[in-house]
Amino acid sequence: MRLAYVLLSPTWGMHQYTADLANRMAGAGHEVHLVSTLGLPEDRYSPAVCIHRPFETRDRGFSPGGLAATQAAVRGALLALREIRPDAAHITGAHLGNPLLLRALRRDGVPGIHTLHDLHPHAGSSYGRLLYAWNRWVRREADHLLVHGECWSRELIAAGYPASRLTRTPLTHLFVSHRAQAALEERPPSVSYGSFALFIGRMEGYKGLDVLADAATLVPDPNITVTIAGPGRLDGRVRLPLSPNVDLRSRLIDDDEAVDLFTRCGVVVLPYVEASQSALVAAAYFFRKPVIVTRVGALPEYVVEGQTGWVVPPGSAAALAAALAEALSDPARLERMGQAGREWYEREQTAETETLLRMYETLAAQKEPSAALPGGSE
Repeated sequence: MRLAYVLLSPTWGMHQYTADLANRMAGAGHEVHLVSTLGLPEDRYSPAVCIHRPFETRDRGFSPGGLAATQAAVRGALLALREIRPDAAHITGAHLGNPLLLRALRRDGVPGIHTLHDLHPHAGSSYGRLLYAWNRWVRREADHLLVHGECWSRELIAAGYPASRLTRTPLTHLFVSHRAQAALEERPPSVSYGSFALFIGRMEGYKGLDVLADAATLVPDPNITVTIAGPGRLDGRVRLPLSPNVDLRSRLIDDDEAVDLFTRCGVVVLPYVEASQSALVAAAYFFRKPVIVTRVGALPEYVVEGQTGWVVPPGSAAALAAALAEALSDPARLERMGQAGREWYEREQTAETETLLRMYETLAAQKEPSAALPGGSE
């Protein structure tokens, strides 16, 4: 089977996601192509993935990059796809040009899959109404949708989207390069369970870091600390100065530092006040660490309460502080829960790979025999 992944955006996180899909399909023996922009993070991808760079974009998803740049990206991607002649094409990240590309793929007879990461805009985003309109457009043009939460699958079906054109899997990708991930899998790192909770990722208002900072002040044990690591700034609602038991690292965290933090922390915390889903849960489980998540979006679907982690109400510093104190007071329990999380990761990743393969094979079987001929209509 010949698969093509398409990402019009240079966004690092979306390339990490795309690379996980592409690398797994290449590892399963399929011919895999990536069509994306100049300057993409090539080290995320397996050497078995054939990379095409027929255009250049600098905008992230709905950032204003200009109509001409969007049209050029769609045109370049389509020309590359016509050369590749894929059995199916999977568009993996949000971009204004995606519906146009899906329409062209349909005209060429190539099944088009699109991942919908967000059915609703994040709090504070500037593209709320645009996201809803764009989602409706994508649903009309795509042959198939992929989502990463049962709640999102139910919402789409309730809105009238056919269940036969919808696939759901969890997110199970990591955050390191292809080579680093292979090394981690070949030689699993030794882990310990320190008395600190880890939040890692871009600092955004909807991630509830103000709640986490408040929770840190409520934990009665002064030996329990919280590490907040990632690019961006803490939301303006955070009371300053921070508590002495908060270690703030407001910068981009490279792979080595991230691996070090994951191997040493006691628990990974996602204090989001609203969310779609997050690959941080799977990353925590990979490193045998339990999680504390809030009951928002699909996050609770990724946690077996009492076995792989804790689920607390969003926005409650008291509830989060209680979970932090309970978790970090018992390293032996953390180790048991971390092992259960690793078993969840291995089970769900295997199931995800099988589900994706079935999705691609079913769609490839529907491909029109004359699909993707060079010079087809745009």
